Amino acid sequence: MVMTRPAAADRRRWYQINNSAKGDTPPEILIFDEIDSWFGIAAADFVRDLAKIDAPAVTVRINSPGGDVFDSIAIRNALRDHPASITSIVEGIAGSSASFIALAGDEVVMNRNSQMMLHNAWAVAIGDADAMAKTAAMLGKQNANIAAMYAEKAGGTVEDWLAVMAEETWLTDEEAVAAGLADRVAETGQDAARAAARFDLSVFNHAGREHAPPPRIPSLLNKSPQPKAEVNENKEGHVATLKEGLAQKLGVAADADDETVLTALDEALAERAETPPASSAAPAAEPTVEQATQIAAKFGLAVVDRANYDKLVSDVHILNQQRAAAELASDETAVDAAIREGRIAPASRDSFLTYMRADRAGARNALASIAPNTIPVTEIGHAVGSEDTSVDPPLEHMFNKIVGRTAGKES
Repeated sequence: MVMTRPAAADRRRWYQINNSAKGDTPPEILIFDEIDSWFGIAAADFVRDLAKIDAPAVTVRINSPGGDVFDSIAIRNALRDHPASITSIVEGIAGSSASFIALAGDEVVMNRNSQMMLHNAWAVAIGDADAMAKTAAMLGKQNANIAAMYAEKAGGTVEDWLAVMAEETWLTDEEAVAAGLADRVAETGQDAARAAARFDLSVFNHAGREHAPPPRIPSLLNKSPQPKAEVNENKEGHVATLKEGLAQKLGVAADADDETVLTALDEALAERAETPPASSAAPAAEPTVEQATQIAAKFGLAVVDRANYDKLVSDVHILNQQRAAAELASDETAVDAAIREGRIAPASRDSFLTYMRADRAGARNALASIAPNTIPVTEIGHAVGSEDTSVDPPLEHMFNKIVGRTAGKES
């Protein structure tokens, strides 16, 4: 049997827009439920209603465990593109996709005792091993996309935030501010802990911050330190230094390109050839290798003969080939391990190796997201009690959509 979507009048309202009658208070948008366009109002309705607001400032109050990831991205972009100054206030919980909706505000405020939760996107799928692999790959891309939103707000790298998401990280109001995801904690407000308790959080790994381990994000505060420049101790380093020294002696910029440096060198040599000798003595002979080495040493340089330079270039080429072979072997090892652990089927081996070569990090994240010995196909995220069990949902909606679900139902 096929379940039809509820009529518009019967769909759950997960948002509400309140305009002040006085006109001196910014309009408020309340997102106080799970974001679900199947049983609830469509995200398109939210975007249309938001576009009708003509005010210099808008307050968005959030108490939601999250919901459909693509709907949430559309909501986030609509808020970011609105001309008003947006203030996001987390009243109770901003979980899963609701967390990056909150980050759409020009100012992000955590109300007292509120929480924020970050985790990997969830999905359901049905089909053979290749279909599962494609779904896993899509999840990996969505995780990276979401991690980039956190990095944009708080600094750090996408890889940093992927690690935070993989652990299902819960943050208190002060921890969210310390991590850079929020700007401040509100000085006044309702008891947000009671508001957060409205939702059934048991479907998550940790049912709230009080049941979760301390977040491991101290390295993510503001911005990750820039990596130190690597010191190249081989002969190629001397070539770069020689170029800089020549540029300085010839009076050109240190970052000048090769053609500019060579042109300046030709002009200097031509000028020297045209200058008559100071005496009738025979012109000085070309410096020997030893003399050239001594002259270069005065400037902190080194002289490399052509044979050694050519050998160095050849060695580097061989090393690059060896590194490529090692990376291929590492990819094959990772895919074979995933097959042994029951994460993917043997038939998917070539597909995943191709994916590895195109996007190694994405492929490894995809493999890691598949549970050993089984493929996760359970849909989680509808509000408790909101499901209609009389009929089965359509496969094209319930089994082939990236949903990024979280829990959620008033208790």
